Amino acid sequence: MSVKNDRWIRRMVKEHDMINPFAESQVREGVISYGLSSYGYDLRVADEFKIFTNVNSTIVDPKGFDARSFVEFRGPVCVVPPNSFALARSVEYFKIPRNVITICLGKSTYARCGIIVNVTPLEPEWEGFVTIEISNTAPLPARVYPNEGLCQIVFFESDELCEISYKDKKGKYQAQQGIVLPKI
Repeated sequence: MSVKNDRWIRRMVKEHDMINPFAESQVREGVISYGLSSYGYDLRVADEFKIFTNVNSTIVDPKGFDARSFVEFRGPVCVVPPNSFALARSVEYFKIPRNVITICLGKSTYARCGIIVNVTPLEPEWEGFVTIEISNTAPLPARVYPNEGLCQIVFFESDELCEISYKDKKGKYQAQQGIVLPKI
């Protein structure tokens, strides 16, 4: 298994429509960078968010998620409260080939502001918009800018095809369209 570079990513986008829309080079002027980089792809965050709130005194439970745990927000700048959490989705739709797995890493621009990003691996033959978990670890509110870079996807290609892909096991988050809440 090896990390893949920009030439490989371009080829996979053409052959498998792996990232759509695809920014073939890194966009940097006046924005938090996004698009193709040397060894990954900086995805953009869409303008829709679910920001966690304690207004309704609910409990966050992955087996019984209460929609009153968050407020929905759509706009040009999302403010994540101090020591709080939000869910978002990628602008890009991903289709991961059967011999590829990805990991996601936060961008240093946001990390330096206390924003930690988590995305679980995009497994072989998973596809959809990526649901992104955004934690504000700072004691101050933090801004997140839609349609700009939020995190980097790094691609690993295996020498062999996996025995059972995400599609084969009919994964519960397959082909997700928006911000998808926890499912059992």
